[in-house]
Amino acid sequence: MPGSDRAPSSLAGKPLASSAPDTIAAVATAPGVGAIGILRISGPAAGRIAEHLIGSVPQPRLATLRRFVDAQGEAIDQGVALWFPAPHSFTGENLLELQGHGGPIVLDLLLARALDLGARPARPGEFSERAFLNGKLDLAQAEAIADLIQAGTATQVRLATRSLQGVFSRRVNALVEQLTRLRALIEAALDFPDDELDALPIADTDFATLIAATETLRASSQQGELIRDGLLVVIAGAPNAGKSSLLNALAGTDAAIVTEIPGTTRDLLRAEIQIDGLPIRLVDTAGLRPSTDLVEQEGIRRARVQIQQADHLLLIIDDQAQRPDSSVQAHLAELELDPGVPVTILRNKIDRSGRPTGKAITPEGHTELACSAKTGAGLDDLRSHLKTIAGYRGADAGEFSARRRHVEALRQGLKHLKQAQQAWAEQSGHRCPGPELIAEDLRLAQYALGEITGEISSDDLLGRIFSEFCIGK
Repeated sequence: MPGSDRAPSSLAGKPLASSAPDTIAAVATAPGVGAIGILRISGPAAGRIAEHLIGSVPQPRLATLRRFVDAQGEAIDQGVALWFPAPHSFTGENLLELQGHGGPIVLDLLLARALDLGARPARPGEFSERAFLNGKLDLAQAEAIADLIQAGTATQVRLATRSLQGVFSRRVNALVEQLTRLRALIEAALDFPDDELDALPIADTDFATLIAATETLRASSQQGELIRDGLLVVIAGAPNAGKSSLLNALAGTDAAIVTEIPGTTRDLLRAEIQIDGLPIRLVDTAGLRPSTDLVEQEGIRRARVQIQQADHLLLIIDDQAQRPDSSVQAHLAELELDPGVPVTILRNKIDRSGRPTGKAITPEGHTELACSAKTGAGLDDLRSHLKTIAGYRGADAGEFSARRRHVEALRQGLKHLKQAQQAWAEQSGHRCPGPELIAEDLRLAQYALGEITGEISSDDLLGRIFSEFCIGK
């Protein structure tokens, strides 16, 4: 496992998990019946629990056939026992792994026996959390474990694996090393106020190079985050404009009921698709119109909430309607959009209206496409457009898995680096009136980067991250 042979490293402000007196246990395999079931036990009491549960502590890292027994010495199961003594284990603690048969009752009995012997149930992600706290892997690598488990595409698997192997972390650490050098030189001016900053071995290119490298890493992170999370695309418009037909056409399945009766869709309908490796979450919504029907009113309310949360909105207009309310402005007004929600106008049913496929820009500045959800005409243009507006460069362009918090941390780091660069430039060969300002911006930039790998993190952040994990991991 990644980092299993790294020496534990203490992280500032974080207690080592091994200092905790408790031992945790959890079933590490998925619920249900399976050929194999795994119980994991980690902590200082793992060795004592092994003596009672399987007779003795096995030899390190050697698979051993053992009987798993209850308090009366009766066999619960028979299987393979593996022992990983601290610090050479995934968690950095003594870790016992029992691999038996995958019946849920068998696993429940084994877990109950471990709890009777002094372990407590592990929280979601607590094994990985202890690995992080004991310096076996950093926070970006820990997050990559969850990303790898939850991956839904081959591309997501590849990028999560690269992050787990430390590709992303090494890029971040390289930036931190450059920042540390700059900080040390600038802070030297604070210790020796009679010296001029011009005398320090710092060039303007030091700031420019660091900023360029950070911008490059942010661009890679944005691709990684896009491939991980995908694009949330909400389909909205008037009743019978063809919203559900479009969802079915893009998803390649009859996910939504389609009828000639206006208002058929009353709730949110979801489908997940891929376009050349780009995950897209489609949401079909109730048609927007005045209604006295309480159920339809609730559907419209939910539609409006979902519209405001969209990464991108597809406004569907029935191109054959030829009514005054078919104007783009009228439909946009009906949406009551918050500023910043990007919109693409999609004129549907061109198989009836006779409009050719193609792309145009409306007077409001929105992209307008023409298509037929029924025949499929123009849908390839829509797929290409979605990739373009997402900034997607292709599945091969991704370097590692990343999350929105990583992108935001890099954005904050860039902001402070640029402020430091500007303050450096303003000293213009004169004694700088405030080297403290440069030093503080560099410190804040390093703080932002440290949040990515967990060198700097709050308990709230750790709680949010590891709560997303499954129990036993």
